[in-house]
Amino acid sequence: QVQLVESGGGLVQAGGSLRLSCAASGSIFSINVMAWYRQAPGNQRDLVASITSGGSTNYVASVKGRFTISRDNAKNTVYLQMNTLKPEDTAVYYCNLRAVGREYWGQGTQVTVSS
Repeated sequence: QVQLVESGGGLVQAGGSLRLSCAASGSIFSINVMAWYRQAPGNQRDLVASITSGGSTNYVASVKGRFTISRDNAKNTVYLQMNTLKPEDTAVYYCNLRAVGREYWGQGTQVTVSS
């Protein structure tokens, strides 16, 4: 019954900005970490950013200073603000939620950055 719904992807020019959102619904208990991953064709799915229920954040080096992850615990929603986008940021972005003993994934949203 748990579902993660992602939105906000699209096509932008290099240097532009985009904000992704992911809303969780269903019976979820004690969410520990929410995160964003991305996967380009032929590549593995890699962690981009994560945030704990207490607000601690982590970022992959290539996006640090450009991307910001945030969450609204009351709404079970996580956001990813992406600024100064580069063509190498092009990928399908996936929302991830980790609760006690369980893990859930969103459907993925395409982000394309043109040069």
